[in-house]
Amino acid sequence: MEIHFALSDIDQAAQQFWAGIGDARVFAFHAPMGTGKTTFIAALCRAKGVHTGVSSPTFSLINEYETQSGSTLYHIDLYRLRDAEEARQAGVEDVLHSGHICFVEWPEKAPGILPDDTLHIRLDIRPQQTPTGVVDSRYLCTFTNTSHESA
Repeated sequence: MEIHFALSDIDQAAQQFWAGIGDARVFAFHAPMGTGKTTFIAALCRAKGVHTGVSSPTFSLINEYETQSGSTLYHIDLYRLRDAEEARQAGVEDVLHSGHICFVEWPEKAPGILPDDTLHIRLDIRPQQTPTGVVDSRYLCTFTNTSHESA
């Protein structure tokens, strides 16, 4: 499935995302640095009823958020880790298998720890020129339940 959106429409894109993902609980985000993974994850959290600020867990590794209904969401950033063993030692694997919704940035840093039913998300920026000549950044969110090589 694909979702095309402008940054100004990110909250609508988040609603569309949730409507199209089925029962998935773990989401692995694949995108270059600065593409907007955390920004999109923040919109996904808002759509689930998280009202606290969502920030990148680059230094904390795992951020935990509570929705308005009391559900727990986890936001994991593996960028600073060396490998899957370091992720296991940090408790990442336990969180991934907790049954809670988990968003994982930089999953390629710890291959093998993601559950088999992980939904892999590819986020890309696609600049488009408007009729007036202004370049407008459009985002393309593609998701599959196959390995990250296919995402």
